[in-house]
This record gives sequence, structure tokens and C-alpha cells, in this order.
Amino acid sequence: MRGGHTLVQAGRAGRADRPFVRLTRPAFRAGEAAGVVVPWEEAPGPGGSVMFEGIRPRGRLPMFLTGLGLLGIGGCAALTLKQPETAPQPLPTIDRPAQSSKAPARPDGSSLTDAQAQAALLGQSDLGAPWTATRGAATWRDGMLKASTSAGECQKLLDALYSDQLLGGPARVAVGLDDADTDAQLRYQIGARRPSDVDAALNWLRTMPVNCARFDAVTPQNLQENIQVSELALPEVGDARQGLHITVSATTEDDQDVRLTLDVATVRVGSDAFAFTNGGLGDVPNDATQAAVQVGALRLAEVRRQGRADV
Repeated sequence: MRGGHTLVQAGRAGRADRPFVRLTRPAFRAGEAAGVVVPWEEAPGPGGSVMFEGIRPRGRLPMFLTGLGLLGIGGCAALTLKQPETAPQPLPTIDRPAQSSKAPARPDGSSLTDAQAQAALLGQSDLGAPWTATRGAATWRDGMLKASTSAGECQKLLDALYSDQLLGGPARVAVGLDDADTDAQLRYQIGARRPSDVDAALNWLRTMPVNCARFDAVTPQNLQENIQVSELALPEVGDARQGLHITVSATTEDDQDVRLTLDVATVRVGSDAFAFTNGGLGDVPNDATQAAVQVGALRLAEVRRQGRADV
């Protein structure tokens, strides 16, 4: 007991190097607190004097001091500790749990929630007439895209076109639109692939106009097809993109010539990507392809931006 105060060294018994002591008083006045933890250097010595070798904040201050109103400009006075005039005033630090609405990390690296991915899809209002909600897979998909070939990697291309997996895997979300007058069909999907996997798929698609410029295939109905693949120019949108123009020509058993045309596009925007297919018998409107790619990239970029702003 010194000057009415009891000094108790914190930590295990016998340790003289612990930096904190607990100061308790039998009674205290308004503005003072019992059980205040102070640095060892500031502990009152004999006669109530203060021992210090320099007062400085160490680590984070106990949060209960803030709640008691003992910190601020007059915080040292409230603790009844004498300090030099040049001593820095430590600022209170309040730890708060981070508030975040960010979606949990997905295995594919996407930053989008399921709702955001759905919002990034195109709809009827984006492309206007004559496009309407799809009535199902077009008949030419089974009739002409389900085919086999012995021409190297060209079988992989046919499989990707038939299964609608131009990004190398199933879609995360997808939408279809039909032109009932021409049997044309649009397919737009948001991928579920890592950016590195998307880039690998784009690099592979870039080789198709060379490796599969022209090849033959046959359908299960023994329809002999001649397929041609060429480059399709796309708007300069997104971080990476690739377009292909594909025609599938055949002659039926009753000597009718048929031709299926496909414009396909794949675009990566940041860590997300979309694929688009515009297919139909005869020619397909290139303006629909160009508009879908441009609007789709802008839509995806905006959804990603809003997603980051909400975090």
C-alpha cells in the first residue's frame, strides 16, 4: 500500500518484466475509475509520484476506456496521471467487424452473385423485334450440328457447338431468343469458368479458321456435310474476345440443298465471360450479332461495377 494505492504486477508470479500493473483504489471520485490498467513506467511510486521513461501508446487501447468517456483531449487528466507537456496524446482505436456484402468466392473465380449473373443476361428488350422468348432448341441443332468427323480437332468444335459449350464448360446461366419467321435462334450465356480457362478456350477458338477452315462431317441420319470456318470481326469490347463465322452445307436425299449459318462470339470481361451464338438456316443477321456482343459486354461490365460498389 503506497499513498492509498495498491500495486499489483500483472502476469505470472516472479516476473518483474511485465509491462502493465493494475491500479485499484478502495474508493474513487467522479471522473476516476477503479481497475485502470496503466503502463508499468507510469505506476505511482512512493509518495504518489509517477515513474516513467517516456509516455507513448503501446498497441491498441482497451475499448472499455472509450465507453467510460476516459479518452480524448483530457484523457490523461481523467486518469490522474501526470505527464510531460510534450507527451503525445494517443488516439482511441475502435475495432469494428468488417461489413461486407461480397459473395463468397466461387471456384470459377467469378465475382458475381447468382442474381448478378442473371441480371447480366440479355433479353427481348435489348435486341427488339423480331426476337421473342425461345420455344426450345431449334430443330437444326440435332439435325445438322450433331455430327462426327475424322478431321482432328474439328470434332471438338462440333461438340462445343452442339452442346453450347464454347467456353469449355456448361453455362452458369443462359437465355434463348427465337425469330419465329426464319427459325433463327440466339443463345446467350454467362460462363462458369476461371479466367485462365476462358483465355485457353479463346486461344483454341482462334486456331479454328486455320485448323478447321474446311472439313467434312456426317450426321447419324447419314447426311453428308461440308463445313467451313472463318474469322468473324467483333466490336473491340471486353478484355479478350474471339468470333467465328461457320457454315454447314449439305444436300438431302431428295436433292434439296440446305445451309446452316452460325455466328459465334466469346468475350471475357474481367474474371467473367459470356458466349453468344446466332444461328439459322440460310443467312443470319450480322447486325444482331454485333449488337448482342456490344450490349452484352457493356451489361456485364456494369453489373460487375455495381457489384463492387455494393461491397
